[in-house]
Amino acid sequence: MAKNKLLSNPTSLVFIGFFILIILNPFVIVNAGNRGVLMRFGKVQEQILGEGIHVIIPLVDTVKKLSVRIQKQEIAAEASTKDLQEVFTDLVLNWHINPETTNLIFQKIGEQQDIIERIINPAIEEIVKAVMAKYTAEEIILKREQVKTEVDSLLTQRLGNYYIKVDDISLVHIDFSPRFTEAVEAKQIAEQEAKKAGFRVLQAIKDAEVKINLAKGEAEAHQILQNSLTPEILKRQAINQWNGNLPLIMGKEDLKFLNLDLDDLKKL
Repeated sequence: MAKNKLLSNPTSLVFIGFFILIILNPFVIVNAGNRGVLMRFGKVQEQILGEGIHVIIPLVDTVKKLSVRIQKQEIAAEASTKDLQEVFTDLVLNWHINPETTNLIFQKIGEQQDIIERIINPAIEEIVKAVMAKYTAEEIILKREQVKTEVDSLLTQRLGNYYIKVDDISLVHIDFSPRFTEAVEAKQIAEQEAKKAGFRVLQAIKDAEVKINLAKGEAEAHQILQNSLTPEILKRQAINQWNGNLPLIMGKEDLKFLNLDLDDLKKL
């Protein structure tokens, strides 16, 4: 009798229905930047739940939410160069799950942490070792952008097989062993000293050339001057500089060494 009363009371029915709704929860909300992997009795379905509210079958359907936003992964990788030098690389990878294949990546790999540990980190370590082994230590320093591009290309191809999209990759730091670093610094110092010595040699050669050219110029000037001093010019210069008086100790014979005679003097 009490049961019939309870069932005939609308308020009671609403309350019971609301209670069952809370317990069973046939609604699921997928937040922005996420996708929902729908599973029916634990089996992954082809349908992928996008952002928003969705109705599911309680006790039958379950939903696993995965982020499809860009994720940042930092990893330190160690490798050897072509000339057997140790190289240590700090690499930053920006990646995201392909939203259209969220169900497949969850089915085959698992959640985000599984993706990082099982797929991304091993792929980065293997590819960095393979790429670095193709270059000498000096080439890695000089061709850093080329090395980065090759790592990016190989990693994009490798992770694409697991429905992971590579957005960007950065080689933040590339370091070598202390012994190699010291050798590079010593080489740079030696090259700088050699350049300075070469500059000093070139400067000395230029200074010597300047002195030689000056000496040649002076010799040529003397030669030109000597060739230009004809007897007539010397006579003219002597006449122009004479003050009209003859020294007491000089006579007519003394004037002849300048090719002068008294007739020339009288004309002045």
